[in-house]
Amino acid sequence: MAHQVSAPHPAPPPSAPDEPRSHPRVMEPVLLVILVVLSAVGAVIGIDLVSKLGISANTSVVGALVAMLIGRIPLGFLRRMRSVHRQNLAQSAISAATFASANALLTSVAVPYVFGRTDLVWPMLAGAFIGLVVDAWVLYRAFGSRLLPADAAWPPGTAAAETIKAGDRGGRRALILAGGTAIGLAGTLISLPLSAAGVAFLGNVWALMMFGIGLMLRQYGPDLFHTDLGAGYIPHGVMVGAGIVALGQAVHLLLGRRERKRATVAEEARNAAPETDPSTAYTVDERALRLSLIRGYALFTGGAVILAVLGGLIGDMSPLGIVGWVLFAAFAALVHELIVGLAAMQSGWFPSFAVTLIFLILGLAIGIPSVPLALLVGYVSATGPAFADMGYDLKAGWLLRREHRPWDPFEREGRRQQFLAALIGFAVALAVVALAWRSYFGQGLIPPVAKVYADTIKTGLGDPDAVRTMLLWAIPGAAVQLLGGTRRQMGVMLATGLLILTPQACWLVLGALVVRVGYRKLRGPAADEELNLVGAGLIAGSSLGDSAQILKT
Repeated sequence: MAHQVSAPHPAPPPSAPDEPRSHPRVMEPVLLVILVVLSAVGAVIGIDLVSKLGISANTSVVGALVAMLIGRIPLGFLRRMRSVHRQNLAQSAISAATFASANALLTSVAVPYVFGRTDLVWPMLAGAFIGLVVDAWVLYRAFGSRLLPADAAWPPGTAAAETIKAGDRGGRRALILAGGTAIGLAGTLISLPLSAAGVAFLGNVWALMMFGIGLMLRQYGPDLFHTDLGAGYIPHGVMVGAGIVALGQAVHLLLGRRERKRATVAEEARNAAPETDPSTAYTVDERALRLSLIRGYALFTGGAVILAVLGGLIGDMSPLGIVGWVLFAAFAALVHELIVGLAAMQSGWFPSFAVTLIFLILGLAIGIPSVPLALLVGYVSATGPAFADMGYDLKAGWLLRREHRPWDPFEREGRRQQFLAALIGFAVALAVVALAWRSYFGQGLIPPVAKVYADTIKTGLGDPDAVRTMLLWAIPGAAVQLLGGTRRQMGVMLATGLLILTPQACWLVLGALVVRVGYRKLRGPAADEELNLVGAGLIAGSSLGDSAQILKT
């Protein structure tokens, strides 16, 4: 990801007198109680929606709105919740709990359950939780680097931050945001995915153009080409090619001397200009990023070892097979989270299901036995969603903290507190899933993607052309990814669009991009703030609508 250097501008004024000198902490008694309660609500929403409707909702806006309302209750000990930074911690905890319970834990434990091995549910839950925590830790350590820069799009994070700021400041910003939220909420009532248009106002134009093209090809492929481009592992092949190139680009970014030298020169130039906003500087250098990824792989390896022991693989596989399984599981978890994170950073969508399915197919191709493969798929699927969600939350916090002076220590402490808030959400999600999975599974309420994973493992590669198709379509995926470079992630976004069948979403994305480009020509740089507010409102309204679907279920 090439870093976008903002044009120099006067430094913001010193912090307001009422702005805290140190960042609020999650262990404040009132705040801690609120975080636990919100996390429980988010976890219940997450497992209910993913098991009954097969969807997951970003509840961060819900958490922010609840925290705002609590702060306006006329009780002295609740006034502290008027702080935007405490509201940021609240939205971090509830969104972490929602994605952890739905996308990571319940989906993972459903795989061995559907496979017919209920005795592996508890080992899978332990392994999935380890993968979940490592997943979030890697993003926490890598956020603000050239690979995952803070000033990248991260659209849902921008939406959460704009919601919190508008609620705090009111005025015209609040009106624009409220209007966008109302439209986004109305869109969910008529099944119109207006969050797609919201993302197009916030994300990288080139990346989202390829995303829109992918959505269009998926929707109209049968009419235009008499072929369903979502079938036959075509989009998976595109993702394989784009993912391999994206991984190579990340490695080149970490190891390329010329790129490091160029980045160092640019960084020195920024630091030498006192009027430049310090929040545009990288907070994670290449060495720290490299160490974080290496340690992440080591931690994923440790988690895979624990899962292998708890799952009884030691007695079922040869020593060499166990070593290969562990190393492959750790590699798949790391690559899965990076590809999912890069897509989420640019578009707000994360293709976790598709990338997990790719590693499932690769596991079948290399001959991993069915039970170890079921555990591997559950382990890999637990990573990625939390990686993306943590990026959204840290983006929101970065936007809320960037005017604080001194900035750097406040920003670093804020990130740390957000990570701790996410851990609280994870712990509550673990408790909710541990208590609820028997009841949900007993009623046949199982996440649909878990059924796909289990059925694919049972049937195997019945189509001998599946791998050949993936390898063939990997070529255009790789070419498009190379063309776009590391900043745009065009190949990954094309594949993401091909994997999603959401009627009319392509027109919303491409139409919003046209409006964005045209409006910016008319209004100049001032258009960006207004479009950001509209986009944030559309995403916030759609998120509220998705969360409200629990009332229908």
